[in-house]
Amino acid sequence: MRDFWLHTYKLTLKELLTLYRDKMMFFFIIHSFSLAIYIAAGAASMELRKVPIAFVDEDRSILSERIIGSFYEPRFMSPERIGFNEIDKHLDSGRYTFVVVLPANLEKDILRAKVPKIQLNIDATRMSQAGIGAGYISQIVSQEIAAYLQIQESMPQINLIASYKYNPNLEGSWFGSINEVISNLMMLSILLAGAALMREREHGTIEHLLVMPLRSAEILLAKIFATILVILVGVAFALLVVVEIFLDVPLAGSVPLFLACSVFMLFATSSIGIFMGTVTSSMPQFGMVLILVVLPLMLLSGGVTPYESMPLLLQYLMYLSPTTHFIELSQAILFRGAGLEVVWKSLGAIISIGVFFFAFALGTFKKSIEAQN
Repeated sequence: MRDFWLHTYKLTLKELLTLYRDKMMFFFIIHSFSLAIYIAAGAASMELRKVPIAFVDEDRSILSERIIGSFYEPRFMSPERIGFNEIDKHLDSGRYTFVVVLPANLEKDILRAKVPKIQLNIDATRMSQAGIGAGYISQIVSQEIAAYLQIQESMPQINLIASYKYNPNLEGSWFGSINEVISNLMMLSILLAGAALMREREHGTIEHLLVMPLRSAEILLAKIFATILVILVGVAFALLVVVEIFLDVPLAGSVPLFLACSVFMLFATSSIGIFMGTVTSSMPQFGMVLILVVLPLMLLSGGVTPYESMPLLLQYLMYLSPTTHFIELSQAILFRGAGLEVVWKSLGAIISIGVFFFAFALGTFKKSIEAQN
């Protein structure tokens, strides 16, 4: 047993040295846990931020002032007042995305229970802002009118205050950055483990290892341990430096607990990568299989779309994947501050699936060796 772990240790050092000498792969790993996280955080942000808006106030009343004053940063820039004949000019020049026209007698018509028409002009060339902003503006105007009517009629006002325990401003960058870390962890672990085996087979060094007094389990465990170590360092750097410092995203839960759970997840996904490396005969073939495997695992595990919205049969199938349980575990720890007493079931499922895939990959690897001999 002592020789087993000694051989595994030395083979792990060999795998780390080989990865270090592969400059392109080494750069890809660094990029995936640094710049890629930063870019994904900005790309995932779909909320409004400092959108230029103007008002044509033809009413000049207390209500119109309340409506205009309800638009402020960070979603909107400080609203400006323009004349009606300036609308087309400013929209064509791109100065404003939204121009709201408050008609004359707006306050009087509302107090008389009439339904006035408020015109909203939108620069639809800014597609994402146009679609989201129209809903925001409609909601803000409706809320201000309802609050004004309650004051005028001396009705008891009920304020519904929604409190968000995590991400109170619903900033997309908070979710985007952490989800990108989780996705890269899953993708790179499969890629590195499988590519390490394919590199050995293509260069013919796997035969050199087989003639030595080494076991198949030692060879596979060395590749898995090297992958776990490299990815774990990348994940820790991404969370503690890129996410918390550069993006200023607070993590609700325990980072050490998340990293400890990630070790078992990396064991499972690395075993999947090893299995893919044993059933493919070349690196291009491995790349094609990687796309067919990784994309469904990432898209159907609940990180991109809600897990409950998928067909029931697909939900049962994805429960056989470790990525589904890891998404649940990661979101519970990092978003909701859950502890081990909450995520132990998901962790147990990941460990069980990981052991199964490793045993399956080991058996497939032995058969592939026997076939070559």
